[in-house]
Amino acid sequence: MVLNNIEKLIEKYNNAETTLVEEQQLRAYFTSDNVAPHLEHYKPMFVYFSQAQQEQYTKDVPLKPKRTKMYQWISVAAVTVLMLGFIIPQVLGPSEVDKKLAMETYNKTMEALSLVSIGMNEGKEQLNSLTLVSDNLNQGFEEVSRLNEFSKATNRIFKNK
Repeated sequence: MVLNNIEKLIEKYNNAETTLVEEQQLRAYFTSDNVAPHLEHYKPMFVYFSQAQQEQYTKDVPLKPKRTKMYQWISVAAVTVLMLGFIIPQVLGPSEVDKKLAMETYNKTMEALSLVSIGMNEGKEQLNSLTLVSDNLNQGFEEVSRLNEFSKATNRIFKNK
């Protein structure tokens, strides 16, 4: 009867359906010396669980790190510097030198974009002229094919005579 009950508990354990009380029964059975031979392969697992439950960590765990004050003040200083870096330029506004530099940069950018635009327009014109050449070539090929048809027709006429 006990063996039949243990086998049912093992099946429930493998399906993850056991309660804590049932798992304690299994642990007690497998840690004893009278385990059925066909269930011996479960014994090491339950013995390990029983031993692991008894283990305790004995070393001291420090609850407060030693350098927290220094890192805390460094982070406060960093946030302060960043905030001042954002606020001061907005309050004071850009200086005349900054305005002049921004205007020079804007003008140089516009010159560069103008040169790019000129180059793009020249390329577009060349592309249009290539399209015209392509159209002329296509017309020429059509004329040549008509001449080939004409010469075939004339060759037939002269060969038949």
